[in-house]
Amino acid sequence: MPRYLLPATLFLFLLTQCASAPSTDSAPADAPAQRPNILFIMSDDHAQRAISAYTDELIETPNLDRIADGGMLFRNSFVTNSICAPSRAAILTGKYSHINGKIDNLSPFNPDQWTFPEALHEAGYRTALIGKHHLQAVPRGFDEFRGLIGQGEYWQPTFVHNGDTLPEESGYTTTIITDYALEELKRNAAGDQPFMMLYWHKAPHRNWMPDTADLPGLLDQRYPEPATLRDDYAGRPRAAHADMRIADMFTSTDLKVSGDYQNPDPGTGGATFITDPKWDNITNFNYMMGRLSPEVRAAYAPFLAEIGKQWQAVKGTDQELSWRYQRYMQDYLASVKSVDDNVGRVLDYLDESGLAENTIVIYTSDQGFYLGEHGWYDKRFMYEESHRTPLMIRYPSLIEAGSTAEELVLNIDLAPTLLELAGSQVPTELQGRSLVPILRGETLPDWRDAVYYRYYQQMNSYHRVARHEGVRDERYKLIHFTEPGYEGYELYDLQDDPTEVENRIDDEALAAVQERLIEKLAALREELGVED
Repeated sequence: MPRYLLPATLFLFLLTQCASAPSTDSAPADAPAQRPNILFIMSDDHAQRAISAYTDELIETPNLDRIADGGMLFRNSFVTNSICAPSRAAILTGKYSHINGKIDNLSPFNPDQWTFPEALHEAGYRTALIGKHHLQAVPRGFDEFRGLIGQGEYWQPTFVHNGDTLPEESGYTTTIITDYALEELKRNAAGDQPFMMLYWHKAPHRNWMPDTADLPGLLDQRYPEPATLRDDYAGRPRAAHADMRIADMFTSTDLKVSGDYQNPDPGTGGATFITDPKWDNITNFNYMMGRLSPEVRAAYAPFLAEIGKQWQAVKGTDQELSWRYQRYMQDYLASVKSVDDNVGRVLDYLDESGLAENTIVIYTSDQGFYLGEHGWYDKRFMYEESHRTPLMIRYPSLIEAGSTAEELVLNIDLAPTLLELAGSQVPTELQGRSLVPILRGETLPDWRDAVYYRYYQQMNSYHRVARHEGVRDERYKLIHFTEPGYEGYELYDLQDDPTEVENRIDDEALAAVQERLIEKLAALREELGVED
């Protein structure tokens, strides 16, 4: 039985926001003389565009860039289901959602199934998870588990430690998670047992609460607007129906306009399915701010007052959307900055302790995120910004510093990769492929030429995104929407139309491509055991 469960009402609101081992017929990789340590760093909803190793158009992330500079940057890294908990389940199991059972944020995850951390634990690794787990039940196979409950909070977090719920802690969650990660690393440095630690952040998940140290000057920051911020969704009716526009964000919890300046909140916030007349997001915002310490509330007070004044000046004008976009980006990127700062603390300790040379460092996110593209925030769709996810891996004894990879890789590839690097057998049931040959710089003529994607969460839920599946190769993408009432296909030429605004389905010029991708989608469904 699960050892703790997130209360149902809190779990619903915050979403807006081991059995027998598989067979291991394949031979294990040659174990190194000294097995590598593994530091797996993951954030939540971190877009590739918000890491300067990919592009410096929005932010400088010098510490995350250290991982790419010292290792390999994957330019074509994708997820199999762009939503928080299912992505985490895919990473842990090395399997697609329809196999591991975690198809959406509302479905249960069986904590007794095989995961790569438990396999490494059984192989002699000390294993730990520090931060956001988001799969409800305390997982098996960890020596140290200190997980946030559900999504967690940006301030004053509550952790579950090895099954016991601890008192609420004072401070900023990104920093506290890092403090605990450093404690675990110091414990590991004092011994001779190889370790595998999942150091998993909540940030920059919605609702993007900056650290007080990053508030001064934040409202003066300005960012370039994406070309599709004012997308009209022509030829894309499912995109038009979605409720994830920056124009409809909550002014309160998302943009930080307090009830003194706007009451009631005019935004839908992706929650149009909530019909309870008593539901009030101003109340939610007041609760969120009220649980902060007096010192943090005092630091936020002038910040919130200035936001309120700005809102009064722009609401209802032709400047409102631009203001909303800047307000969103200011808080989102401040949350990213804190992740970068804290990752720097951890990387510094690896260097100082002598652990860096024999430690594999991975940085990724559970999925990408829309930073104003198509006028959106959030994820879910198979369009590029949320389908893609950052991936950087550093391992000095294997990976050439500053290298890049162009292959199509998936989040389910990480489990077999880590098992191989640790010298453990890779179960044949895993659907991901080891990235080790790519990390070595090898050219693989038989590497996948396309990736399969599936989004399951029903439309009568957060953000109103139609269920769909699809296939993407190096140039083209076919999306098949299966939601009743919204069925149909979309086809994109990513070379000629990288922003995906021209649906080319049934375009005679792409007839052969369309037929090929429909056949490829069917073939991948069969190969992966997709039955519905």
